[in-house]
Amino acid sequence: MRKEAVRYLRCPHCSGTMTMDGTTLRCGSGHDFDVAKQGYVNLLRGAVKFSADTAGMVAARADFLAGGHYAPIAESLTALARETALEPVDGDPGCVVDIGGGTGYYHAHVMAELAGSEGILLDISKFAARRAARAHPRISAVVADAWDRLPFGDGVASVVLNVFAPRNPAELRRILRPEGVLLVVTPHPGHLRELVDSLGLLRVDEQKDERLADRFAAHFTEVARERARSTMALDHKALPRLVGMGPNAWHQDGGLLEERIARLPEPCDVTLSVTLTAYRPLT
Repeated sequence: MRKEAVRYLRCPHCSGTMTMDGTTLRCGSGHDFDVAKQGYVNLLRGAVKFSADTAGMVAARADFLAGGHYAPIAESLTALARETALEPVDGDPGCVVDIGGGTGYYHAHVMAELAGSEGILLDISKFAARRAARAHPRISAVVADAWDRLPFGDGVASVVLNVFAPRNPAELRRILRPEGVLLVVTPHPGHLRELVDSLGLLRVDEQKDERLADRFAAHFTEVARERARSTMALDHKALPRLVGMGPNAWHQDGGLLEERIARLPEPCDVTLSVTLTAYRPLT
């Protein structure tokens, strides 16, 4: 946890500003939060409704992403950030927030492009936060619930990233500066289409883009949309990592998955297809 990032955070219990004393964050009301030895801080304020990614899921994601299979997404996201992020109006570059950012893979790419900004990544999984804290020198990692009130002050973020993650439009609007930009990445219905039936994966809603637009309409206006599409050649080591790194992991039997993968060609050509959308907050 970087001391420079603390000014953007707020106490999850009272919404008060916080300061950093050694390895402890404190607010004026006396709430304090110790920074873990792995570098992240836990700002959860109560029980959560959804299961956090396990250590195994996070490890699978780290290994899969390290193989470069989703590099086209990271490259497209970074380019979109470069095109849409505006110069600060008051000299303060603000922070670059990643909601549900996992291991920090995408966040690190964007931070390398946006020099001078502080990065703060939120994820509900402590295992993800441990890795994210090491993803880039200017990323601070926080364990928090994306569906709860986000532990940020109003209008502190110049850029908010949301890649395959939960979205609470009202809260995203609250933390974003008036001139800020929200960058959202969602799977297109054709994403991983070769594996849906053969491996029993969850299907992407055909109306996903339209539903997203409807949910965001009260808080944001869309300013850019593009597709990133490529073909991945995945071997039989990459496939279980792909399945095991996200929601599909909760719906799989390990033995059956191994049998299904064994029936597939190696390498197996798999479609990568996502939608990247940039939003400005409504004023």
